[in-house]
Amino acid sequence: MPAASRPRRPSLRIETVILVLAVATAAAVASPIAGIVLLALQPIPELWPHLLTYVLPQALWDTALLLAGTGLAALATGAGAAWLISSYDFPGRSHLLWLLALPLAIPTYIGAYVYADIVEPLGIVHRLLTHWMTPAEAIQWLPNLRSLPGAVFVFGVVLYPYVYLSARAMLQVQSVEVFEAARTLGAGRWRIFRRISLPMARPALAVGVSLVMLETLNDIGASDYLGIRTLTVAVFTTWHNRGSLAGAAQIACLILAIVAVLIAIERYGRRDRAYALSAESPALLRRRQLHGAKAAAVYALCALPPFVGFAVPAAFLVYQCLRRGLLAQFDAAVMRDALNSIAFAVAATVIAIALGFAIQIAGRWRPGLLERACINLSRSGYALPGLVLALGLLTPVLAIDHGLNALARLAGLPAPGLVLVGSGAAVVIAYVIRFLAVPTGFIQAGFARIPTDYDDSARVSGAGQMVTVRRIHLPLLNPALWGAAIVVFVDCLKELPATLLLRPLNVETLATSIYQYASRGSFEEGSLAALLIVAASIVPVVWLTRVADLPSGPA
Repeated sequence: MPAASRPRRPSLRIETVILVLAVATAAAVASPIAGIVLLALQPIPELWPHLLTYVLPQALWDTALLLAGTGLAALATGAGAAWLISSYDFPGRSHLLWLLALPLAIPTYIGAYVYADIVEPLGIVHRLLTHWMTPAEAIQWLPNLRSLPGAVFVFGVVLYPYVYLSARAMLQVQSVEVFEAARTLGAGRWRIFRRISLPMARPALAVGVSLVMLETLNDIGASDYLGIRTLTVAVFTTWHNRGSLAGAAQIACLILAIVAVLIAIERYGRRDRAYALSAESPALLRRRQLHGAKAAAVYALCALPPFVGFAVPAAFLVYQCLRRGLLAQFDAAVMRDALNSIAFAVAATVIAIALGFAIQIAGRWRPGLLERACINLSRSGYALPGLVLALGLLTPVLAIDHGLNALARLAGLPAPGLVLVGSGAAVVIAYVIRFLAVPTGFIQAGFARIPTDYDDSARVSGAGQMVTVRRIHLPLLNPALWGAAIVVFVDCLKELPATLLLRPLNVETLATSIYQYASRGSFEEGSLAALLIVAASIVPVVWLTRVADLPSGPA
């Protein structure tokens, strides 16, 4: 057989390098958990009486109520909107398809800062009320946003799109066969929704609600600003105010236990539920056309969540920027913070995409138990709250820095100091670990659409592994890679807890800059930084909404 037509064996050297990289990445993702456990093993008996008496009972209670309230609010809003959009056709529906997802562009801490400013004394609502009553009377009518119900409201209106997107992805592909059978048996529309649509959407609702709860648990900016003493806030205050790293790690272990419970609940919600269209009758359920008052009522119901969750905060930020001349007199500090944010986000995005591709290509080349374990482990970082991740990273990052200093001293060179922590590399590492699940998932979905026959054909024609990657895989994965890059980049821009704790001294990003302004009681001065984050987040949200549509077009 001529050499050119002989099937070329996979290059063991390349496969070994990629596998080692995948294993190292999975170990790096697991390292914060190991770091938390090691820190938590340090005994601190003098601290726990104070924590048990004054901190943990209230923190556990507030965390439980906040998670439950936010989950229920997001479930009602997201599932209701998804059902209306998927079941009815009415004027303006095409706009609502992407408007309903836009609150994802508002980070929870920005939503809290904006609504707290709007409804507090001397805020916009208070000034409006004084047109009809005295200032003292107007204060009595203001809602107390710095409370648990206020926090549930803010988290609910900003995070409901997680439920909406997952529920709509399920509801828009329901088979008409099931519903025709139900109608034949005399079931009405409400009964069909309650007995068929809702149970069929249960796996998607479980995924959406668990994401909402994980994001709520991850937050520190909104909870701290609104005065909710969650466990995440307790970790932050124990570390910073009491200087007890071990105590913070021990509370973080409680958060990890809650994360495990949330994941178990999500798995339980998806148990024994798998739906697919009938091969004999694959027709989808058609939407019912609405006109007149019914169409207007459904439009108003669907438009209310994005109005409250996106339009009001975005309009407030634009108003503050114009009122204070922040756009005309562009502050050099904002430009510096924006460049810092972009630098961290770009570095993390490039590394995350490269590692996500390495992990997935290792699994494609050799789909064994070790490769599958690496893929699953690489996704676990997204479940870690940013604050817990930052805390867990300190031990391995400082160990690397100390190792580099020891090597330098052995070589007779001056010690370089804190290389990773002092340079911002720790921030990039935290971003990569936390958001590596995004490119891993996107690339896995992209590979699922590339038949392995392509690989076999390329191998038979004599192409090596890297030639196949360069000429076949990468061109076909292009949409998935760009989609993952956009999402990771914007998530990095918005990330506050990990950035707050791991950034180098005297280095601010847009997110930490907003946090500093809010801590000083002058959030309005940081409106331009907040507006930049929101503007950057709109593009991927709209793109994700379009991707979530059926291939034949928006449902």
